[in-house]
Amino acid sequence: MSHDILVLYYSRSGHTAQLARLIARGIEEVSGMRARLRQVPPVAAVTEIAQPPEPEDGAPYATKQDLLDCIGLAMGSPTRFGNMAAPLKFFIDSTGAEWASGALVGKPAVLFTSTSTMHGGQESTLLSMALPLLHHGMLLLGLPYTEAALTATQSGGTPYGVSHVAGAKGDNAISEHERELARALGRRLADTARRLALNS
Repeated sequence: MSHDILVLYYSRSGHTAQLARLIARGIEEVSGMRARLRQVPPVAAVTEIAQPPEPEDGAPYATKQDLLDCIGLAMGSPTRFGNMAAPLKFFIDSTGAEWASGALVGKPAVLFTSTSTMHGGQESTLLSMALPLLHHGMLLLGLPYTEAALTATQSGGTPYGVSHVAGAKGDNAISEHERELARALGRRLADTARRLALNS
């Protein structure tokens, strides 16, 4: 029997989506665990724009049912002024019923982000994403310094979650250290979720 872990993200230039796929690979390196990749649609400044039921490319759009079905969550967003992007916040802000019912209480979660510059708000963005998950009663996991790449990296990677420095023009490839850390975080989430599921 396999268990699903939701990898939920918003990506504009593709870097956050790449991190999502690397985390998903790490999740699926743990026996009996399967990654469910989902993205959130863009939103308009004035009003919500109707989106097609399926995006033109990338993962399907997320639904509230995905949150209910999965035993863990990896959530990612590019940085917007040191905060999560509006489309992801719009989706999270719509989960009041799930909060009221306690649907996510006790499920483990991890975070990931991408920024243009090294000091472009990686850690504050990860922390901004952590706040609603704490309100939902989720169990937040970080990246421990036992992951050697966390100390060695010259680009992304924080103890609060996976990160990538895309560069001012968005042309920096995901570094080998960033790749290692993304897969490691996926494995950590999957292993923790599996242990919790076995003990429940």
